[in-house]
Amino acid sequence: MSEKPKNVKSDIEIAQAAKLKPIGEIAEQLGLEENDWEPYGNSKAKVFVKTLDKLRNQADGKIILVTSINPTPAGEGKSTVTVGLGQALNKIGRKTVIALREPSLGPTMGIKGGAAGGGYAQVVPMEDINLHFTGDFHAITAAHNALSAFLDNHLHQGNALHIDPQRIVWKRVLDLNDRSLRHVVIGLGGRVDGVPREDGFDITVASEIMAILCLSENLADLKQRLSRMLIAYTYEGDPVFVRDLKVEGALTLLLKNALHPNLVQTLENTPAFVHGGPFANIAHGCNSVLATKLGAKLGEFLVTEAGFGADLGAEKFLDITTRAGHFEPSAVVIVATIRALKMHGGLTKEELKTEDLKALMHGMENLACHIDTIKSFGLPYVVAINHFIFDTDREVKYIQEWCAAHHHPVALTKVWELGGDGGTELAQRVIDTIEKNEHHFKPLYSLTDSLESKIKTIVTKVYGGKDVDYSPKARKQLKDFAKYGWDQLPVCIAKTQYSLSDDPKLIGRPKDFTIHVRELKVSVGAGFVVVMTGNVLTMPGLPKHPAALNMNVDEGGKVTGLF
Repeated sequence: MSEKPKNVKSDIEIAQAAKLKPIGEIAEQLGLEENDWEPYGNSKAKVFVKTLDKLRNQADGKIILVTSINPTPAGEGKSTVTVGLGQALNKIGRKTVIALREPSLGPTMGIKGGAAGGGYAQVVPMEDINLHFTGDFHAITAAHNALSAFLDNHLHQGNALHIDPQRIVWKRVLDLNDRSLRHVVIGLGGRVDGVPREDGFDITVASEIMAILCLSENLADLKQRLSRMLIAYTYEGDPVFVRDLKVEGALTLLLKNALHPNLVQTLENTPAFVHGGPFANIAHGCNSVLATKLGAKLGEFLVTEAGFGADLGAEKFLDITTRAGHFEPSAVVIVATIRALKMHGGLTKEELKTEDLKALMHGMENLACHIDTIKSFGLPYVVAINHFIFDTDREVKYIQEWCAAHHHPVALTKVWELGGDGGTELAQRVIDTIEKNEHHFKPLYSLTDSLESKIKTIVTKVYGGKDVDYSPKARKQLKDFAKYGWDQLPVCIAKTQYSLSDDPKLIGRPKDFTIHVRELKVSVGAGFVVVMTGNVLTMPGLPKHPAALNMNVDEGGKVTGLF
C-alpha cells in the first residue's frame, strides 16, 4: 500500500518492531532436525537439499498459486496477499508454509524499494531479505561472470574451439539497474588485455544460471544443466556449450551453497522459504522448485506466487515450472485491487482516491481475461480483492456482485492492515474451493508442438491477441532451433508486464493486437526458449528519482527507506 495516513507505520517500522522467533524454533515447527539445516545468524537458515530425500515418502501438501491482474503503478500487493494467506491458513489451524522469490537489488534500489510483502503481511528480516540476504544472488553473479572470464580467456589463449567472437551469446551480469552497461566493448588496451569484442550486461535475475538454480532438483541436476548452457557458435556455425570449456564443475562449486533453500518467517512466525528470483517479464518468474517441493512436504498447504500477472508468471509456472518440478497446484488465487482495476479502466494514479464505478467497470475486463487464463488450465480459483484504505464500500460491493454474477469465488482481503486475521475469509474460501472442485490441470501446449504453435497458443489463449509477427532474425532462429531439437522445449515469452500485449500503453483488455517477436534465445540448461517481444529489456535502467535516494542507515545500524 503506497498511500496511507501519517499515523500508520511504514513497512520497515512494522518489520523492525516484530518479535522474531529464533530460526531453530521455526525449523522445529516444521519438524526439521538439526542436521537438516544450517543457521545464517539468528533469523535465517539454509535447509539442505538432501532433506528432500528424507521426506520422499511423506505426502505432499496442497500447492496454492497466487497470481494477479496486470500490474500498474498503483500496486497489486501479490506478495502481501501470499504472505497474508499463509498466515491466515495457520490462524485457522491448517499447517502452512510460504514460498517466495528473493528480491533483486535492481528494483529495490530503483522503483520498488523492497519486495518482502507489506504492512502486517511481511517476511522478515525484511532488511536482510531485500539486500544481500544469504548471498545467493552474489553467487549467481559470480558464477555467471566466471563463465564469461573462462570464455574470454579461451579466446586469448588460442581459441582451440574456433569460437567466433562475433557469435558469442553469453553476456555478463550485474544485480543492479545500469543502462550504461547494456552494450560495451571489452578487451581494449593491447594484446595482454584480451581479445577485443562487443559484449553487454543483463541484470542477474535474467541470467540463465538464475533460472537453472530455480529449476534444479539437486546438485547433480544443477551441474548437468550448467554443462548444457549454450555460450557461443564456432566459425563453422556449430553451437558451443559450457561442457566444451569443461568448467561446469567450477560453476557448480560456486553455486553449491546457493542451491539450498533459505528459511525465514513472517511477522506471525509462519515458516517461509525465500529462494531464487527470476523476473517474470524476462524469465520464468517463479521461486525455486526445491523450495516449493520442500514446503509442500513440510506443510498441509504451500502458498507460492508467480511474478507479475497471470499472463506472465502464472502461465510460466503452469507451462514451465510444473513440468520441471513434477507437481501441480490445487488452486489459484487471482489478486486484484480496486485501484489497479480503475487504472485499467482509464484513470490516472492521481485520480484513484475518488470513487469511480464506471472506470472500475471497464477495468474488470482485465481481471476477466486472467480468470479465463486460469480456467483454460483446468484449475479452480478464487479472486482476492486486496483492500486499500481509499476503496469505497460501493466499489468493493461492485466487484463482489460482478464476481457473483459471473460465478467467480471471491473474498475481500485486508492482510496489509490486519495480517492473518484479515485473510481468514480468503483462506476458508480457498480451502472450500479445493475441497469442492475437481481440477483437471493440463499445460496449454504439448512439448512436441512447434515453437510457432506454442507461441501462437499463448498469444491467443492467454493474451487475447490475434497474430504473431516475427522479425527476419527471429524467423531464421525458428529454423535453426528446430535443426538442433530446441523446438521441443517450452517457451518463455519476455514481454512487458503492464499490458496483455507487447505495448505497455495498451492497458485493460486490448483486442485484435499482434505480438512482435524480435529474436529468440535458447536456454538449453534451464530448458526453455526465451521469446523476446516488443521493447522489453534484460538490463533495466534507473528512474529519475530512484528509491535508493530515500535509503539510509544510522550510526546504530538502523535501516530506513526500505518499503
